[in-house]
Amino acid sequence: MDRVALRGLKARGHHGVFAHEREEGQTFVVDLVLGLDTRAAAADDDLAKTVHYGIVAEEVVAVVQGEPVDLIETLAERIAQQCLKHEAVQEVEVVVHKPNAPITVPFDDVTITITRSRA
Repeated sequence: MDRVALRGLKARGHHGVFAHEREEGQTFVVDLVLGLDTRAAAADDDLAKTVHYGIVAEEVVAVVQGEPVDLIETLAERIAQQCLKHEAVQEVEVVVHKPNAPITVPFDDVTITITRSRA
């Protein structure tokens, strides 16, 4: 399986269990690895035979900016399901970063990583 990766997609969302997270929002960062077979697209040099990663990026940002959820696990699942709506995408790895998570000790990042597939 071939891989198309999008790294560092940024969007402001209102996700979290605390009221201030829902009210103020914060920046979330998303990394994606889309698993698909790109041979037909490469052979014919045809975008219609692969996934349009620009559209995927816009859709993922819309999910992050959309309906708030409590957990980044839920957000990652919604992103994965959106990616799998593209016919060419057979598998997706989603990493959601929450670099401004409400943690009381010094830290660099909080992430959830999930992998989902059609099978």
